[in-house]
Amino acid sequence: MTPRGPALVEIDEPGDPRLLLVLTHGSAGGVDAPDLLAVRAAALDVGAAVARVTQAFRVAGARAPGSAPRQDEAWEIVLGELRARLPGLPLVQGGRSNGARVCCRTAEAVGAAAVVALAFPLHPPGKPERSRADELRGAGVDVLVVNGDRDPFGIPDAADAARLVVLPGEGHDLKKDPARVGEVVAEWITHYA
Repeated sequence: MTPRGPALVEIDEPGDPRLLLVLTHGSAGGVDAPDLLAVRAAALDVGAAVARVTQAFRVAGARAPGSAPRQDEAWEIVLGELRARLPGLPLVQGGRSNGARVCCRTAEAVGAAAVVALAFPLHPPGKPERSRADELRGAGVDVLVVNGDRDPFGIPDAADAARLVVLPGEGHDLKKDPARVGEVVAEWITHYA
């Protein structure tokens, strides 16, 4: 339960998990997006417990996430409960699009070791002057960014993340080759286990 209402968490746990990977959706999507499902499968294969969080605004049926402070507050409550349920595991949190922004903004507050940013929306389409690069730079932890080279929300600069992977032919939805997205993320998160 959060101040925005209930969030929904689906947890997959392998035997003796090495780390906790928490994933969330973008502003208009859900946790069953092809890239998130591929990341979940690949992370389970490398021994991560995976929690997919449907944020409270989506559970309530809202299409827009609301203000960043309110969204972040709700996220931090969910992460506190997850950390209590799965104590002692290194935490990597990640999301796609708006979810990636939330994870960057809250990484230090929730004690994340790293962030996975899928389709990070560098700026609104057609408005590069409204850059959100400060959210990547301000995460305070290592950030893996996986973007498509055809993303209308832009592609972050490699200097703004610990690692930037740009997938050819992919748009903002990263659905052309979701298995590749999963492979990239799984390889990277093993460094934090």
